[in-house]
Amino acid sequence: MKVVLFCGGRGIRLREVSESIPKPMVAVGYRPILWHVMRYYAHFGHRDFILCLGYRGDAIKEYFLRYEEALSNDFVLSGGGRDIELLGSDIGDWRITFADTGLDTTVGERLRRVRHHLEGEELFLANYGDTLTDAPLDWLVDEARASGAVASLLSVPPPYSFHIVEADAAGTVRAIRDTGSSGVRINGGGYVLRPEIFDVLGSAQDLVDEPFERLAAEGRLRAFRYDGFWLSLDTLKDLQHLRDLEESGDPPWAVWRRSAPQP
Repeated sequence: MKVVLFCGGRGIRLREVSESIPKPMVAVGYRPILWHVMRYYAHFGHRDFILCLGYRGDAIKEYFLRYEEALSNDFVLSGGGRDIELLGSDIGDWRITFADTGLDTTVGERLRRVRHHLEGEELFLANYGDTLTDAPLDWLVDEARASGAVASLLSVPPPYSFHIVEADAAGTVRAIRDTGSSGVRINGGGYVLRPEIFDVLGSAQDLVDEPFERLAAEGRLRAFRYDGFWLSLDTLKDLQHLRDLEESGDPPWAVWRRSAPQP
């Protein structure tokens, strides 16, 4: 099953570290966050990637063109440095399509521009190149296929606590509740899509707003609740948290190091 990853954003809120590189190339440990996202999908057997490039897409191309397996895997050196025997491999069985989808293009339009790479797919996966989770992907795919929905997504609680204020027209507060007790959930990405998504996806539209609203009105949009680890890299606080988890040696999204959790 092919995996479309949206990698064209500028990362405005991470300007301090993404001024010269696209946000998916921001490092978490020794590798860019994009690698972690791709390794997650590869763990579940989905190794055919389509990268929707935009801002500084050349940096993503250069990273993979110059990828050195020996720098991220154990190896044996012999012959005075002439011979390298890799003891592991990261991307040897990956197939990666690099598609320039425009500099300031919406996510929906980026998807439209790679449609020809998805011909013949019954289902395909899509996600953002800066979002990590430990959600059991096999379960999500099986449920999406069984539901018959055109689009399915992860529904996750907000990663940070804030207060929801309910007030009348005069500004008198009627209720103020923490998100933890409000039941509010957000779109966590992790999309499973059918080709019919292109029937409701107009030119230059975002993926979520108009198309998903149409599908919801028709009962063809499915959300799967997941309360495990999920985090999108949006702020410096997010980046530090991800780096701390990586340095711990057991980051929750690294499902390839252990059995995938159950929903």
